[in-house]
Amino acid sequence: MKMEKSFTLVQTVVTATVFSAVSGWYGFMFGRESARKELGSLIDDLRRQNPNSDPPPPPHA
Repeated sequence: MKMEKSFTLVQTVVTATVFSAVSGWYGFMFGRESARKELGSLIDDLRRQNPNSDPPPPPHA
């Protein structure tokens, strides 16, 4: 009986870990896609405002 209870506990921990990892991955990908769309529209707006300007120099690290 005790082995069955331990196995159930292990199953619970593994299931929670897998669910957490999948949820985190989807959240990360959704956030990344959302940020890409937002930045893409911002870049398009900036390009429309300055159609003949040179691209800005890269930032110094």
